[in-house]
Amino acid sequence: MAKSKTLLIIGFVLPEPKSSAAGNRMMQLIELFLADGYQITFASTAQNLEFSEDFSLLGIQYKTIELNSATFDAFVLELNPDTVLFDRFMVEEQFGWRVSESCPKALKILDTEDLHCLRQARQLSVKENRKFTPNDLYSEVAKREIASILRCDLSLMVSEFEIEVLQQQFKVSKDILYYLPIFAERLAEVPTYEERNDFVFIGNFLHEPNWDCVKYLSETIWPLLHAKLPEAKMLIYGAYPSQKVLELHKPKHNFYVMGRADNAFEVVKNARVVLAPLRFGAGIKGKLLEAMQCGTPSVTSSIGAEAMAGDLDWNGFIKDLPNDFVEAAVTLYKDKKIWERSQEKGFDIIENRFKKSHFEYDCITKINSLSENLLQHRNNNFIGAILQHHSLSSTKYMSKWIEEKNRK
Repeated sequence: MAKSKTLLIIGFVLPEPKSSAAGNRMMQLIELFLADGYQITFASTAQNLEFSEDFSLLGIQYKTIELNSATFDAFVLELNPDTVLFDRFMVEEQFGWRVSESCPKALKILDTEDLHCLRQARQLSVKENRKFTPNDLYSEVAKREIASILRCDLSLMVSEFEIEVLQQQFKVSKDILYYLPIFAERLAEVPTYEERNDFVFIGNFLHEPNWDCVKYLSETIWPLLHAKLPEAKMLIYGAYPSQKVLELHKPKHNFYVMGRADNAFEVVKNARVVLAPLRFGAGIKGKLLEAMQCGTPSVTSSIGAEAMAGDLDWNGFIKDLPNDFVEAAVTLYKDKKIWERSQEKGFDIIENRFKKSHFEYDCITKINSLSENLLQHRNNNFIGAILQHHSLSSTKYMSKWIEEKNRK
């Protein structure tokens, strides 16, 4: 009988699929590997949160691990996984050298979630009230993130645009990048135009772009929109709202901070329009994908819509200037024909670009092929081998110094 394939996932946090797109993404990857017969262990330094996934229901082993501790070396050596998946580059920085030292033959995969250096560069340009330029990309975070990508055998990317950035700006080989978006299916039944009311925004408030977006909605977009549609409400949903988010709750102006949604689909499918004037960010926006699944048209920014529709028409409007954004929101809210056409465009995007069946076979085939030809693949990525050699040495001895210090 053939030995079961083993996968170790080292998580930045424990996934909360009902709270964030990142949590949903991680659970989709887990399901992909489970379907191919992998035995999975999920390890993390993070503590269980209230809405974390219960791995025991899926037959997944969970292990709490420590930073800068030789206990991880013993753990991973005994597990001896065939494949290791790092959840974001910071995790690879912390544990990648230990995996390479203890299990040199394990296939190392990085799930980037989004390109952090791109998101942070855009955030800086917004903070400094200026236009983003490609020169903003070349930051300390970029050096760390690109090094992590090069050290891994394969990096999973949710955005085709980010693959272009890596290839064109940083000259990363396409051989170590793989496009795998978040999967989505349209809901079987959704309310009609007449059965819906109000505008909605939904997003985890631990994610900085969401806080900035809601603040921008409250201060800039909603006063203009409320003046044109005084009967409509703006409903803000999201897990982990801070005090500064809660202080934006203004019922007299029909601006409501609702907190965490028990069921995001129920919230989104009963709204008439999703508003997401994101000013910075990267990757695929889960809130806009949910809007398409629910048949809810949206108005968003160029950043929000980035890499989602491909050559297809957006399910609503893409507007970056406040007055244009507000006019588009009013049009979608009031014009039933435009609203229904926009809904169909969203369904088309889901069907053509995000169905799991378009990607699952090719993805597993790619991973199995890399496992079988790992030595040649690594020889082709010699820059990655150089970075692995130097980072293993430098990170290793820094970590061991911390480990010794913690013992005293």
